[in-house]
Amino acid sequence: MKLSPLALAAALAFTGTAHAQAKLKVGLMLPSSGTYAALGTAIDNGFRLYVAEQGGKLAGREIEYIRVDDESDPAKATDNVNKLIKRDNVDVLVGTVHSGVAMAMAKAAKESGTLLIVPNAGADAVTGPMCAPNIFRSSFSNWQPGYAMGEVMAKKGLKKVVTITWKYAAGDESVRGFKEAFEKGGGQVVKELNLPFPNVEFQALLTEIAATKPDAVYTFFAGGGAVKFVKDYAAAGLKKNIPLYGAGFITDGTLEAQGADASGMQTTLHYADSLGTPRDNAFRLAYAKTYKLQPDVYAVQGYDAAQILAIGLNAVKGDVGKKAEFAAAVEKAKIDSPRGPFTMSKAHNPVQDMYLREVSGKENKLVSVATKALADPGKGCRM
Repeated sequence: MKLSPLALAAALAFTGTAHAQAKLKVGLMLPSSGTYAALGTAIDNGFRLYVAEQGGKLAGREIEYIRVDDESDPAKATDNVNKLIKRDNVDVLVGTVHSGVAMAMAKAAKESGTLLIVPNAGADAVTGPMCAPNIFRSSFSNWQPGYAMGEVMAKKGLKKVVTITWKYAAGDESVRGFKEAFEKGGGQVVKELNLPFPNVEFQALLTEIAATKPDAVYTFFAGGGAVKFVKDYAAAGLKKNIPLYGAGFITDGTLEAQGADASGMQTTLHYADSLGTPRDNAFRLAYAKTYKLQPDVYAVQGYDAAQILAIGLNAVKGDVGKKAEFAAAVEKAKIDSPRGPFTMSKAHNPVQDMYLREVSGKENKLVSVATKALADPGKGCRM
């Protein structure tokens, strides 16, 4: 049947409207079980809060969420991400917490051209050798908080330090960043201790720390492992004589469970519980009202992942196929985050302030800005 010119125009207009209103499929590949389950929940909450604040739509498109539990298991990561890309045909991937899983996501995103926003995993390679125009991070590189704390501890005059972490990408890279800055400032890492992820049998390593008698310890743990490490460190009697410092994940989202054992601990991170800015106050109030919980850095990173998506989508009027225009908009944006405004590096990693915080009660209270507008070097990025 041949359509009249008027009918044809109407049909085309309807098709265009239908396309504009099609739901945007967001694949949330986050941990819902295991060590990092609470972190995955906070990221999910933060992302959905920002979308809700925009009336449930970004660039005029409703959001359809498809959630996958990645179990923080790199062995399952490729299958999980391919299900989202090939079976569910998601427009955007958001994930994850574990650096090993994020590397598989980055590889799949790079190969398929699917938009990926990483709301936590700090694997340096994501914005290093794996960088791509369609890959963005709303969090940090593992190098950043480590490097900031290396500067802080060197300025304190500490000379001999032991490091301890899980033996995986996040831990190795955090220690590497710390060591780079600490040794540049005149300090020495006398011993690097680690154990397999997610092992939490710390006793033998704590005995080794006691025997080494360093000036201080630098650590990287998160989630359930961070809770146990801080409690075991205090129970071993080390807290009194050997101060414990770390990347902020050791005390973010974990203070309730750590209790008095975390009191006084100093950490570096791109967020603190007492920034006191109007932007952060509004975010914290909205989060607490919506979820009956206090937000942490993971909630902020989820919130900002949605912000990054909105900035890019608004620039391309909701068409995720326009990847170059999407990337250009995000690259020139100043993102109005609860953590403070930040920009994107050429490798698509946040250029952001790193804060020195100290545990007081159930808060990571701001002490000072440890490093202003710290940019990850993005080594190996060829974008």
